[in-house]
Amino acid sequence: MKFNKPEFWKTKKSIFPFLLMPITLIVNCIIRLRKIFSKRKSFNIPIICVGNIYIGGTGKTPSSIYLAKELQKKGRKPVILRKYYKGHNDEHYLLKNNFSNVIIEEDRSKGILRAENDGFDSVILDDGFQDYSINKNLSIICFNKNQLIGNGYILPSGPLREGIDALQESEVVLINGKPDKDFEEKIYKVNKKLEIYYSIYNLLDFKIFQQKKLVAFAGIGNPDNFFKILIENNLDIFKTVAYPDHYNYSKSELINLVDYAKKNNCEIVTTEKDYLRILKYNIEEIKCLKVKLEIINNEKFLKKVLNVYN
Repeated sequence: MKFNKPEFWKTKKSIFPFLLMPITLIVNCIIRLRKIFSKRKSFNIPIICVGNIYIGGTGKTPSSIYLAKELQKKGRKPVILRKYYKGHNDEHYLLKNNFSNVIIEEDRSKGILRAENDGFDSVILDDGFQDYSINKNLSIICFNKNQLIGNGYILPSGPLREGIDALQESEVVLINGKPDKDFEEKIYKVNKKLEIYYSIYNLLDFKIFQQKKLVAFAGIGNPDNFFKILIENNLDIFKTVAYPDHYNYSKSELINLVDYAKKNNCEIVTTEKDYLRILKYNIEEIKCLKVKLEIINNEKFLKKVLNVYN
């Protein structure tokens, strides 16, 4: 889905969510009917789902990569399974660039069967919490502290794929950002058994950009999250340019950005996800700033995940 998220998704004070509420009620009914009538399949290996209820930009893919690598260190043989979506090649590239065992498949069930046949001992679903046809052994729901649940409404009145009551069907919540006790209380009211963990992004190789002015651009779920990381690392941001998620850049607009940066004596940087998408243009002036996910209380988190193998 390629669009800029509307500002009214951030607040309940706007009239627009209420104008869209009839459509939201229909969407909510469809979701509930799908849950009731979907036939859930079970498989011979554990299924660990890293999903969300907020649409895009919650860190599912970095969390999936992190988890896969950590499980591999523990002697397990996981594979990351991502459903194929036309126009989402950036996420496919990001996965394959950071982890060796990745399956991209239009049908998740077929992908899981393929994983079983290939000898993997577990599947990490990068996304798929809303795929009610698959029985998951563990569901980890990701949030970003900068957005959390927005105005709290389901699409199109708000940014949620389904209501917060969906957390009744999950075991773990992973929040990227600083602890938020108010939000913790809100989700514990939905599911008292949830285990809540926090993660942070560490910006890699950013010191070469210190003492330089930067033009930063991003076409991810929440571009502002990337820009905020740069600011938090005390980088001098001259200009930011936000694009919709999975944006299909043209070479000419990238060249225009580079020219703008040069005219203002700036370096130009973007996310790893965007960088992999534009590699084909071979524009050497555009640099990639990678982030590395770190989960606080990592060992306790992994112990919870490793229970799926018992």
